[in-house]
Amino acid sequence: MPDSLQNTPETSGNTAPRNGGDLAIETLSGLGARTVFGIPGQHALGLFDALSRSPLEFVSSRVENNSAFAADGYARATGEVGVLFLSTGPGALTSLAGLQEAYATGVPMVVIASQIPLDGLGARRKGMLHQLDDQKASAANVTKSQRTVHHASGIPSAIQDAWSDAITVPQGPVWVEVPQDVLLSEVFVPPVVDALAEAYEHPPRVELIEEAVRWLGQARRPAIVAGGGVRRAGAQAELLRVAEQLRAPVISSPGGNGAFPWKHPLSLQSWIEDRHTTEILEDADVLIVIGSSLGEVTSNYFTLAPRGRLIQIDAEPRVLESNSPALGIRADAKTALQFLSDALEEQRTAEGGQQGESVDWHGKTPEQVVADTLDLVRARLDAQDLGMERKFMDDIRAAVPSSMQTFWDMTIAAYWGWSCWDAREGEFHSAQGAGGLGYGYPAAIGGAVGLAVDGKTGIDGRVLAVSGDGSAMYSIAELATAKQHNTAVTWLIVDDGGYGILREYMEGAFGQATATELSRPDFVALAESFGIPARAVAPEDVRQALEESFAAEGPNVVVVQTLLKMFAPTHLD
Repeated sequence: MPDSLQNTPETSGNTAPRNGGDLAIETLSGLGARTVFGIPGQHALGLFDALSRSPLEFVSSRVENNSAFAADGYARATGEVGVLFLSTGPGALTSLAGLQEAYATGVPMVVIASQIPLDGLGARRKGMLHQLDDQKASAANVTKSQRTVHHASGIPSAIQDAWSDAITVPQGPVWVEVPQDVLLSEVFVPPVVDALAEAYEHPPRVELIEEAVRWLGQARRPAIVAGGGVRRAGAQAELLRVAEQLRAPVISSPGGNGAFPWKHPLSLQSWIEDRHTTEILEDADVLIVIGSSLGEVTSNYFTLAPRGRLIQIDAEPRVLESNSPALGIRADAKTALQFLSDALEEQRTAEGGQQGESVDWHGKTPEQVVADTLDLVRARLDAQDLGMERKFMDDIRAAVPSSMQTFWDMTIAAYWGWSCWDAREGEFHSAQGAGGLGYGYPAAIGGAVGLAVDGKTGIDGRVLAVSGDGSAMYSIAELATAKQHNTAVTWLIVDDGGYGILREYMEGAFGQATATELSRPDFVALAESFGIPARAVAPEDVRQALEESFAAEGPNVVVVQTLLKMFAPTHLD
């Protein structure tokens, strides 16, 4: 090789020794990363050594799946890509439950996992610590793409490509693994000073939008289901415009909670598990489902049977028409709604009329239908002796500032929240994508870290986590993380002595519950042992306790011992 082309410290002008880990850290910084979550491990030490020479903030969790939840919460709270560092084998595998939630919900994350040295890949070397037969294959079920880097010079390109994958709709976590010796190998190339990753565009097909507009132009009873894809795309304004153009009632799925103004005259809110709202969707002559697979919960447990035409818009082509025949349009929600809104406006102008003026729900206006349906929902709840549950949720809502972000575990309070929580200017985050336990608290830690990085302090930077006692034990070790990083998280633990929703399901199905009762700690004493202020209060005092906790500094815990009941989806005669 000619001398002029040789990579040496002298020719590169780089005198300090650098390694593959430095290339990874420099690339992440160039892409805009500011925070990394994870836990150090033997094969990943090259990453962490390089981290010490960078401006990136590192948040050390205590269990890898909680690191994944935290990176997920960071991404949801900030709109940025979450970054997760994992060690080989047990560390990588432990993260998978957290990654499943991000994958199911479409949360963009870049996961960098270490690997055993190159000469051991594909072999079954006796005594190789942490070795898996195919670690990348283990991640294939819960990440969008997976790649292994075999030489240090390939690290920047691999991470850039992964970042592009993560932010391209449907967004999600992506997996990059780098062997130990590649991370540690000395490199002489100049530092990465800039990196570019762009999302691939997937605009809707014009003929499909035109067909959808033809259907809607003839519609007398259009309605809309808004899923989590609307929120992830930041398409709230576009959804509002289309709904008002069509005068279409809108209901939000649990993931879509907050996609449409709660008190808008066309808002059926999020009472998706209700037979009265299901009947409205069934009666629609054209039903638009956007950013939702129309899955188990959103279809009211597959009882929804549309009688009219169905238009389904989603960035994930695999969900289109997966549960009901439809005009399937693959597109990001924001782009599709903008196309649809523009086409509807052109149609209105060409016809010289007012869009939505022919809408007629059997002699009622859509606004009347929405108001009447919400009255029926309230009457259903009134008949079910749920006064305590409704007041409890109202008190939490009254205590939480309008702009505060909240993170909910899979617990009865969250199941209520799916339907009744008015997100206002805040964001409602829950684990309904994959439905695993333990999401709420570590995700809230990640969210609080992200808001602090954005410079938000006090109430503006504080978040609320809500867990049951069963789900709290999945993430109890993260009290140490919250204390170490002084995160502004208030953790509300609703202690009913077991897996409450499973207890209720089993009693309803079999007349008795098995293996749902739990021994649990004194949560107040446990939190205080970490140096975190905590208190136990009665259900009727939860509002005051939360308000006082929100005004404090750093992490704190509120425990309420109570047994919440779930509502039934139909009126009980």
